[in-house]
Amino acid sequence: MVKPTPNASYSLAITLSYPNQVGMLATITSAIAQAGGSLGNIVLQQQTQRFMERELIIEAYSEEHAHSILEALRALPKVEIEKVVDRTLELHRQGKIHINSRFPVTSQSDLAMAYTPGVGRISRAIAQNPEQVFSFTIKGNTVAVVSDGSAVLGLGNLGAAGALPVMEGKAMLFKQFAGVDAFPICLDTQDSEAIIATVKHLAPVFGGINLEDISAPRCFEIERRLSEELAIPVFHDDQHGTAIVVTAAIFNALKLVNKSLAGVKIVINGSGAAGIAIARLLIRAGATVGNLILCDSQGIISQNRSDLTPEKQEFTVNQTGSLADAMPKADIFIGVSVPNILSPEMVNTMAREPIIMAMSNPIPEIQPELISQQVAVCATGRSDYPNQINNVLAFPGILRGALQCRATAITQQMCLEAASAIASLIPSSELTANFIIPSVFDEQVVPTVAKAVQNAAQQENVARE
Repeated sequence: MVKPTPNASYSLAITLSYPNQVGMLATITSAIAQAGGSLGNIVLQQQTQRFMERELIIEAYSEEHAHSILEALRALPKVEIEKVVDRTLELHRQGKIHINSRFPVTSQSDLAMAYTPGVGRISRAIAQNPEQVFSFTIKGNTVAVVSDGSAVLGLGNLGAAGALPVMEGKAMLFKQFAGVDAFPICLDTQDSEAIIATVKHLAPVFGGINLEDISAPRCFEIERRLSEELAIPVFHDDQHGTAIVVTAAIFNALKLVNKSLAGVKIVINGSGAAGIAIARLLIRAGATVGNLILCDSQGIISQNRSDLTPEKQEFTVNQTGSLADAMPKADIFIGVSVPNILSPEMVNTMAREPIIMAMSNPIPEIQPELISQQVAVCATGRSDYPNQINNVLAFPGILRGALQCRATAITQQMCLEAASAIASLIPSSELTANFIIPSVFDEQVVPTVAKAVQNAAQQENVARE
């Protein structure tokens, strides 16, 4: 089995002291390498004729692996560990976001305008014309990032407090990538009606709602009801964000293999929020319903099954069996499921030049190294492989565009136009098997997606401005 790759999620800053002797640093780095660690920056802290003190940045692939690296260093004679910092934990200490005032209040006149009595004029103006709230408050540029903690990343039901670090991170990315102010709202209930009612009560403060990490099938009903009952855009990133980025990647991957979306057979493993949304958007983009097979933990979503949710019933086929039975002659495999579910033998049964999108995190449905000679294109959800399918490509620009035109909803066409916009950022002349999707740090992504979303909102008459 291929060993996991060390990554920054399990990154340590280790301060070591040791005698100032030739070969000591080489001994230390050799021990790290033998333990499977990845060595980053080395910073000299102190040096005398007798001893050295250095800080080493080391990446591992799990907490257990990080511990084994530390034990390897402790076993070295003459080497002392002075300090160990878990860089990921330290980054989150005291939270990742805070609120700043837009201007300082330094005089009596500032106070009179920003607060009482001047603020009363603004309150009356909004009461007389509610649309003014978008102009005179934070509402016009603020998104609520809402979760109940029932499906946090791939970790399961961690509850509201467990979801908070993720929602903070989401808010941070909204601000950094799109200039959108966002605030984490983690609700201590997993009752759908209570969530819907609470978000509706909070909605006057926000220009948009980003739902996140709410378990299926409840997430479908919550998103549908809020979209119907609120006059601001409601975006469920686990559904729409994932679907948008996957669709963008497929548009470009199909160009490389010279196949059309209407003509390919697609197998999606995982029929939760992401899998259902991907299927819906691909059909909207032109995929043929009869060529699309969804699987869940029980196998193919078949017409013969009696255990299907209404969402799964949309995609039933006249075929039974397991994932292995769905794979022959498939052109595209999309995994939003569990690690190591796809085997090289299954990939061998696919059509010529197959496309694999194995997005289970942190361990994909199949390790790319196992099929590098069998596939035309491979994408994962990880940053240490090419073609990372990352929702950061979608949600900042989507909400940026929706807020700018004061959209009342997020439509399927807006999502499809966003996918096309993301795909368009890589010219055909630059497309390669390892470059089908732009980097999240490409500064063109957010404005390009935002513009596409605004145009689609205008065409569908859901834009106020």
